[in-house]
Amino acid sequence: MTQDTSKITSASEVELLSFRLGEEEYSVDIMSVREIRGWTRATPLPHAPAYVRGVINLRGTVLPVVDLSVRLGMAPVKGDARNVIIVVQMGAQTAGLLVDAVSDILNLPRSELQPPPDLAADSAHNYISALTIVEGRMIRVLDLASVLPEDAVEAA
Repeated sequence: MTQDTSKITSASEVELLSFRLGEEEYSVDIMSVREIRGWTRATPLPHAPAYVRGVINLRGTVLPVVDLSVRLGMAPVKGDARNVIIVVQMGAQTAGLLVDAVSDILNLPRSELQPPPDLAADSAHNYISALTIVEGRMIRVLDLASVLPEDAVEAA
């Protein structure tokens, strides 16, 4: 019986990697993060969506880099030495998310994650799967399936 209880306890917690985009904080499930890289200039591709900064070479693999700020409707990330690329994987898709900076690793009970309000006029809310408050800061949890649609990866 105690093994079942420990499985329930571990399943009731989530580990998130938090990062900054401008003054806002976002996070992704750490299980989808493959690595965190320093800024690497991406090679632009013609006819790619505006939020695809281009591609980089990741140990012989061509990796599309998504400017997450542009994807979420904000001003583009400058792309300098302070910025980082979070390499994420969802199923067979692998992509880099260009962000301002990585903040922290958060271990939270799933019960602290709240669904975002339904704001039909705001299309960016489709990219958010949950919200949580940590030390007085509102942190948005990204829905990677929405942020990395099939066509974005195929465009690269």
